[in-house]
Amino acid sequence: MPSTIWPTPFTTRPTLAELNDINAYLENLSPQDVLLWGLRHLPNLYQSTAFGITGLCTTHMLSTFPASAFPDPSNPQIPMIFVDTLYHFQETLDLKDEISKKYSVPVIVAKPEDCETAADFEAKHGERLWERDEPKYDFLVKADPARRLYEKLGIKSVLTGRRRSQGAARAQLNPFEIDETGTFKLNPLVSWSLQQVQAYLDENDVPRNKLLARGYKSVGDWHSTTKSEEGEGERDGRWRGREEKTECGLHEDYFELKVLAMKQKREEELRRRDEAQDKLEASFASFGVSEQPVEAST
Repeated sequence: MPSTIWPTPFTTRPTLAELNDINAYLENLSPQDVLLWGLRHLPNLYQSTAFGITGLCTTHMLSTFPASAFPDPSNPQIPMIFVDTLYHFQETLDLKDEISKKYSVPVIVAKPEDCETAADFEAKHGERLWERDEPKYDFLVKADPARRLYEKLGIKSVLTGRRRSQGAARAQLNPFEIDETGTFKLNPLVSWSLQQVQAYLDENDVPRNKLLARGYKSVGDWHSTTKSEEGEGERDGRWRGREEKTECGLHEDYFELKVLAMKQKREEELRRRDEAQDKLEASFASFGVSEQPVEAST
C-alpha cells in the first residue's frame, strides 16, 4: 500500500483500521524507509533517546538524509529529547554531548520538576526512592518530566529505539504506535537484531557508551544497571532480580503510573499525619496530661 494515501502530516488520530494498514505497510520497509515515512507523515517529530545503541543508529541514519527529506529543508534535523533522571552514569552524559556535537543536533533535556541534581531530588522525595516506591520514582524522574516537556514544546510524535529482539514487553512491538496520551511513536528499527545494530554502528563508526566495552549491554540509571553475564539477554542487566520489571517509565502507561504515584503520595501524607498525632499524644502523656473533649458552651 503506497504511503501517499496518508496525510502529510497527520492532523487527526488514525483509526484502528488505518493503524493496522500503516503497520502492515511499514513492516516490510528498511529502517531508513520507515524513518523517511515518519518524516513525511508525523507532525512535530522529535527523537526520544537515552543514547542506547538503537537510538544511535537512528541518529546516524537521519544524518545521511538530504535536506529535502525533512519537514523543514532549511533546518534538516530532528531534535533529540533526553530525560535526565539525575541518576545517569557520567559515561551516558558524556556520550550525549559527543553525539550532539558530532551530528550537530540539539539535545533538549527534561529533568524532574524543580530539580537540577540528585541532591535536589532527594531533598524533596527522600533517598533511594527507587527502592521504596518504584512506580513513583519512574513517574517523577521519567514519565512526568517527559510529559511536561512534550506539552511545553507541543511534541506530537517521537522516534524510539525499541526493538522486538530486546524481548519481554517489546517482543510484540509494531513499527507505529499511538500511546495512551495520543503521542505517535515510531520504532524504525523494530525488526532489527542486536547483531544488525552492532554491525551498523561498526560500519559507520558511530560513537557509543564506553560502558558497553566494560561488560554492560544496556545502560540506564546507575542504581538499576549491572554488567551482563555470558549468555544473558540484551536487557537482563537492567533491574536485576526484578523479573516483573522489564520497561522503564517512559514506555509504561503514563496515567497508570500517575495514579500509582498519587496513591502513594496520599498514603504517605496519611502516615505522616498519624505519626504527628502519635507524637502529640506522647507529648501530652509525658506531662501527665490527657486530651479531653471540649464541651460546647450553652
